[in-house]
Amino acid sequence: MDLRVDLRYEIDAHGADFIFHIHAANTACQTVLSESLRLSQPIAPRMALDPATGNRSLRLRALPGELLLHYTASVDIEHHRADPAQVGEVPVCRLPAEAIPYLYPSRYCQSDQLTAMACQLFGGHWQGHGRVQAIQAWVQQHMRFAPNTSNSATSALDTLQSRVGVCRDFAHLMIALCRALNIPARFVTGTDYGADPALGPPDFHAYVEAYLGDRWYLFDPSGTALPMGLMRLATGRDAADVAFATVFGGVRTHAPGIHSEARLGGLPHHVLPQRTRDALSTDAGRSLLG
Repeated sequence: MDLRVDLRYEIDAHGADFIFHIHAANTACQTVLSESLRLSQPIAPRMALDPATGNRSLRLRALPGELLLHYTASVDIEHHRADPAQVGEVPVCRLPAEAIPYLYPSRYCQSDQLTAMACQLFGGHWQGHGRVQAIQAWVQQHMRFAPNTSNSATSALDTLQSRVGVCRDFAHLMIALCRALNIPARFVTGTDYGADPALGPPDFHAYVEAYLGDRWYLFDPSGTALPMGLMRLATGRDAADVAFATVFGGVRTHAPGIHSEARLGGLPHHVLPQRTRDALSTDAGRSLLG
């Protein structure tokens, strides 16, 4: 996969600070082959790696005036694929320590207030990948995707009430329902490869990873992107952790320019992104606690 991100900001006379999560993640199945970053201002950015999540954050102090940011990456993605019927849920007592924080309610995912609803809707399902698929399907069926229908304060409960939102809102609601059933679920950012052009120009995208079996499996609750074309940028408890840009100061923002393109690699088993019934992951498997 090739990715290009172009960002533009107009900064007031006092300057501004930025934290970006736009760099492609390195995971067991997703390898950054090459990348470059260009800034229009003579400033020195700082990169930080979170050892717990693998997220890479870019920090910089921008000068007054226009700031242009141009990031490109070439990324090799080889999905772990599994039969969904063979991927079960993991009892809390056997979860790895890294998955535990994603059981708890968070700012935008008030799972503690959805337990009764989640049990009523999904309590009778087989406890595995199929139950998480049922949650995803329910969110897609009962929520309407519409641009500009929510804002940065919209939570899972707000989305449940309004029954409308964007990918960020669909992800928050699905995460909250999963956590209400003791399924670890986390918020993931990427780009909307494969989305219908009628929805607008290419953009950043939010989706979900749920911990099942021995790894994190991906789900796209908004249904707008092609799951095999999702390139992970960052993961967190919800959108508050991994916004593609967090701004401190007086700044006028412009719509991001996003371009992603899939290319076949050099190995015979490489395929272009396509629809599949397989359970997909770009995460490494791990041993469960005894």
